[in-house]
Amino acid sequence: MAALWLGGLVLLVMSIGFAVTIGPSGLGFGDVMGSLRANVFGGRTDLSGLQESIIWKLRLPQSVLAAACGAGLAVCGAVLQSLLRNPLADPFVLGVSSGASVGAVSVILLGVGAGVIGMAGGAFLGALAAFGLVLLLAKLAGGTTDRVVLAGIAATQLFSALTSFIVYTSADAEQTRGVLFWLLGSLSSPTWTEVAVCGAVTIVGLVLCLLFSGALDAFAFGNDAAASLGVNIVRTRLILLCVTALITAVVVSVSGAIGFVGLVLPHAARAIVGVRHRIMMPTLALLGALFLVWADVAGRVLIAPQELPIGVITAIVGVPAFVLVLIRQGRR
Repeated sequence: MAALWLGGLVLLVMSIGFAVTIGPSGLGFGDVMGSLRANVFGGRTDLSGLQESIIWKLRLPQSVLAAACGAGLAVCGAVLQSLLRNPLADPFVLGVSSGASVGAVSVILLGVGAGVIGMAGGAFLGALAAFGLVLLLAKLAGGTTDRVVLAGIAATQLFSALTSFIVYTSADAEQTRGVLFWLLGSLSSPTWTEVAVCGAVTIVGLVLCLLFSGALDAFAFGNDAAASLGVNIVRTRLILLCVTALITAVVVSVSGAIGFVGLVLPHAARAIVGVRHRIMMPTLALLGALFLVWADVAGRVLIAPQELPIGVITAIVGVPAFVLVLIRQGRR
């Protein structure tokens, strides 16, 4: 298994290096690797100052951010599917991403909590509010797993409407265009600070999920079975749901609402390495990182020189996969 993870990590590094070369600047893979080597270990390159800036201030942070966001969203999807025992659960479908978007937009356009909680903090509170609403609606509707998804769809529509209301009543034309593009999922022009925060939150979240991997395995057999195995149901759920909300909030605050990553990739990871979370989670993080790096590349080349929002790419892939999972569940 270590060999698989090492191979996946090497493939991820090579994918990021290749992604940096995509564009009109004439950069090659060797140029990118040479610049990385020179900046990490010291030395000189033949690249111009403009080419170095393109690598270090534009494309490399964008590709690394794509990897961090993909890994984080994929892990969130697996956690939610285990806790809720629903293969259709993910932050986007359950309205968590939409709630985080409302929180982030409220900070950006309305100034709610600006300077106190920041955009990521607003997104976190919005994500918690959305998930709390979903759980409440699902409980009132009977508490079954299919009711959770239906409640998530309702919450998604509600928070999407709130986001649209805030944008159209509080933003000028230029702000509206920028916010709407961001809400479709955009990784363009991130700062290294944003990359570092998103990467750190994703790594810490992954470690915490690995610490609770045994509990996540137990949840697959139901709450009663998990409790009989010594799992503290309430505490474990609270911790993991907060971790999921935090990762989703940070991802949304830097990239907008990117859907279906957490829905599709956990099923792929289980097909590759099985259902044990201790093994599946690292594999899933690598798959999520690879998927979003290449989705970002696709967004840059499909309608070049314009950039297609990455959320459009993930939806094109994710919606058919969602339908397949739905049909498969219906036949059981």
